[in-house]
Amino acid sequence: MKQLVLTVIGKDKAGLVEQLAKVINDNQGNWMASNLSHLAGYFAGIVQIEVAEPDLAQLTASLQQLTDLDIRVQHGEHIELDKNQQIRFVITGNDRPGIVRELSAILSHKGANIIAFESNKQSAPNWGVPLFHAEATVQLPAGLHRDDVIEALEGIATDIVVDLE
Repeated sequence: MKQLVLTVIGKDKAGLVEQLAKVINDNQGNWMASNLSHLAGYFAGIVQIEVAEPDLAQLTASLQQLTDLDIRVQHGEHIELDKNQQIRFVITGNDRPGIVRELSAILSHKGANIIAFESNKQSAPNWGVPLFHAEATVQLPAGLHRDDVIEALEGIATDIVVDLE
């Protein structure tokens, strides 16, 4: 079986996921995992699918026929991640320009790899400023302890709180 990673984007409207799922199913593909969102009026997402080699060309061609979505197809690789070297945490703090750059720079400098990252800006009327909220899963390199990562992230500013899940 071939693993494919699809990136999809299109003006948001009802039925886009159904259209995509139908094309995948009609062409013997299997929807394995996805991360789909509504962002600023657009539907955007990443979908992992698998398909048998003989059906690959037809599935790829059929995906390109979807006029409501711009779809890029990447051939995936099978990579095993060590779940014992992963941490999942929630970060909350005052929102400000550059906060994602600061957080990701710390993780990168520590040698950690972001596996999943989801963020948003939340209203916080009692605080007077909006709050930044993120949930992340990070793969740590051998020898790096999770407490070192949390301490470094919290060191960005006094208002940053990191909670392990």
